[in-house]
Amino acid sequence: MERTVPETVGEGIELYIRTYYSLLRSSGDVRIRSLEETHEGMLSSLHLGAESPEFDASAFLYAALRLPEVLCCTRRIVLGQSEKVFIQGGLTDINDWQRVDAPARRRRMLYNGKDTIAAFVSSVSDIDDLIPALTAFQIEWNKLHQRLAGSRLAQDLAEDKVKAHQVTDELRKVLRLSDEDFDKLRRVWAKRWEHQMHEMAAHGMDLRVSSLASGFNDYRKAVQGWWDDLLKACDGIQLEQRPIYFVSSNPHSIPNLISGHALQQREELVEFVTSENPEGLRDEWQRLTREGTESSRANYLYYVQRAHHKKDEARLQSWREANRVAGIYRFDDPRSHDISTQVIDFRQIDPTNMDPRVRIEGLEALKASNALIVNVDYPLGFAAYHLLSQVASGVSDLLGLYIMGKAASLNGRVGDVMIPNVVFDEHSRNTFLFKNCFLAQNLSPYLVYGDVFDNQKAVTVRGTFLQNREFMGVFYREGYTDIEMEAGPYMSAIYEDIYPRRYPMNEIVNLFINAPYDIGVLHYASDTPYSRRQSLLSKSLSYFGVDATYACSTAIVRRIFEVELARLRRG
Repeated sequence: MERTVPETVGEGIELYIRTYYSLLRSSGDVRIRSLEETHEGMLSSLHLGAESPEFDASAFLYAALRLPEVLCCTRRIVLGQSEKVFIQGGLTDINDWQRVDAPARRRRMLYNGKDTIAAFVSSVSDIDDLIPALTAFQIEWNKLHQRLAGSRLAQDLAEDKVKAHQVTDELRKVLRLSDEDFDKLRRVWAKRWEHQMHEMAAHGMDLRVSSLASGFNDYRKAVQGWWDDLLKACDGIQLEQRPIYFVSSNPHSIPNLISGHALQQREELVEFVTSENPEGLRDEWQRLTREGTESSRANYLYYVQRAHHKKDEARLQSWREANRVAGIYRFDDPRSHDISTQVIDFRQIDPTNMDPRVRIEGLEALKASNALIVNVDYPLGFAAYHLLSQVASGVSDLLGLYIMGKAASLNGRVGDVMIPNVVFDEHSRNTFLFKNCFLAQNLSPYLVYGDVFDNQKAVTVRGTFLQNREFMGVFYREGYTDIEMEAGPYMSAIYEDIYPRRYPMNEIVNLFINAPYDIGVLHYASDTPYSRRQSLLSKSLSYFGVDATYACSTAIVRRIFEVELARLRRG
């Protein structure tokens, strides 16, 4: 069904996108400085202070959390899909480079120890994410550098005559930061604070970027490499020959619910919280003990077990063994796509150890199941299309597809859950209509602090920076309240799994009729861009996201069990 939709991107955003894709076609390096004017002109909701001489702390912190800390020492960023692409592009020693990570963005990045970062891109969404983040970071870094430049303090820091921790008050005054913003900056760079301040005093930033990422097929080859690695790791499980339930969520919540390991380690974890006070959460446990629910206490234990186990290899091994006993096989070290995967074998699941929220009647029958759950750490943006297309073509049968992810809500609060049955996709400009297998009643019993809204309309955007109030206003007037990055590409892959042709463009696509399996989409709000309240986009959802995360995960696991038990009864 063809139709014309209103212009949604906006001239400023469209000009910015066209500019950086045009420049990245160059065989040489592109200076980020050449993108600053169009970046400022798009009036991004995440970077409202781009044009202002005043420092935009929120934009800078948002970008800093999604870029590696060694960026301050870097002069060049090279984009590519795989090690082979980088080697062909001249980075022949890339296998010897150091892995560097961003605190709040899962992307494989390697550093040569001198001046270059190799960033692995899984789809065009990685480019739409990286370029604006690099530009925002550089703009705001240079504002702080200019405030330092020329001062005696800058010279002393640059020459290592003093250390930043020795001149904290003076440094804050010279940078003209509020106590709150200064403290946030120190927390983000806690491990490298001295070095970052040395670099900021010593030089401005003039990043260059080069793209080795070429054709559409290179992205497909990269995801094929991920799939081949997964099949080798799953050699004894026969992944290709068994029907699967595909889940896109995170690497911990569903395994935690099924293994129940943290619940069995409750006394040890409580002792750890009491003595170590991880992330200052001791008082939260005391509050939950007095007035919390059993579910909220379980969520808390799931959260703190990561801090507890990572300090002790024996505890970590015990956790991994508990997962294996529960039929959960983890594959966390892919070579190209930084997407960890858990494969869960129904036949090994022990209902007695599960979280009580996911125990339903008749689970003993799962011993006769030949199905698997394949849970992937949700990919970024259009990488979802490549990944699901590969999985759907590589397995014998797809029994259900369940997507959980973060989103911005235009009318809710942080921690609310939105259940859409309409998705507009900025990539294809299609409007997808589908039957979401979840309703509010499937989540409400498990959500303590937020609200659930079903029958919502979602829009899949190209990037978090690639939005402004005009852009959001268009959708808000059309009743779209759920802004995220993966649902549209997943819908395009579902379309191609159902119909014998490539997904269309600029159409209303009805998936109600021919979808042969469950489709479930759940989004929990991590940001409220129309609100002036503190958003969580400038930091990790961290502990305060566990309520919505586990409510969504509980609903997904219960639904999968119900569908699989019904399939087994049918024989």
